[in-house]
Amino acid sequence: MTDARFEDGGEQPLTLRAQTPEDLSVIAALAQDAVLTVGDIAWEPKSRRLAFLINRFRWEDRAAAERDKRPYERVRALLVVSDVTRVASQGIDRHDRDTVISLIDLTWTPGADGTGELQLVLAGDGAIAVQAECLSVDLRDVSRPYRAVSGAAPSHPA
Repeated sequence: MTDARFEDGGEQPLTLRAQTPEDLSVIAALAQDAVLTVGDIAWEPKSRRLAFLINRFRWEDRAAAERDKRPYERVRALLVVSDVTRVASQGIDRHDRDTVISLIDLTWTPGADGTGELQLVLAGDGAIAVQAECLSVDLRDVSRPYRAVSGAAPSHPA
């Protein structure tokens, strides 16, 4: 079997920007259960940008995959946080670039004058806290969809 193609579903790669907490909830839902390695994280202090190259589950395609009885898909995407002033992490060995981590949620806690903290909640006890001058998060698909290796949709038992 070959990899899925955007043309197969008549869909375009996602390109989204979050500038409000409501926008962020959409990106958080689409990026939930994305996997990446520590080496897929790039902090660029001079550019004030934090970038993540993620393998995200295509939640927007789940129902169609089930209806058409075809494999679930993932896609490589860039998750970029702009206007970053500080980054901190817990529960991650930043020196072990091969460690696989899974993104569970993104939340924004507003501060004074539009500033705030973006929290990336990771599976297990990991988290990344991003101080920013404003909420500015971009999600952009950068590859064609491919069959999810596990063959299953992510699930979160209650």
